Amino acid sequence: MTSFYRYLCKAEAVVAGLFLVLMVVLIFCGGVARLMHYPINWANDVATCLFAWACFLCADIAWRRDSLMSIDLLTARASPGVRRAVATLNHAIIALFLVFLIVAGVWLSWTSRARSFQGIPEISYSWVTMSLPVGAALLLITCIGKMRREFQGGAGLHEGGLKTENA
Repeated sequence: MTSFYRYLCKAEAVVAGLFLVLMVVLIFCGGVARLMHYPINWANDVATCLFAWACFLCADIAWRRDSLMSIDLLTARASPGVRRAVATLNHAIIALFLVFLIVAGVWLSWTSRARSFQGIPEISYSWVTMSLPVGAALLLITCIGKMRREFQGGAGLHEGGLKTENA
């Protein structure tokens, strides 16, 4: 399972980076084309779709690497047992919320399958709304991994299970 998870992490980073680059290229080309009086009307719409996907993918990458902002003013002064209990409670609440997002996101994607995305008849709005349950599922996998490492007592495990010294 760890080799599959490592592959998933690498693929997620490549796809997120590709989506961010494509988004910038589409917006730039759309602006240049508009300046030349040949607007690409769909460029901003596709960039919006890529942005939705990139947000969730990048959120998972950042959380896996412990790069999200956190405020530990109270827990930094607490005992290790209290810190562990608070972290476990936080991860449990986050996991429940992510399960809700998966269920609600799949339902939203199913109900919006016939709707066209920004008036483009060939593209279903479900391509955008599926970013929610897919991103939430990836975040849930990361959350479960963090909870499992907490119960095993292994702090400092990141990206694909590799141990880091200064994280």
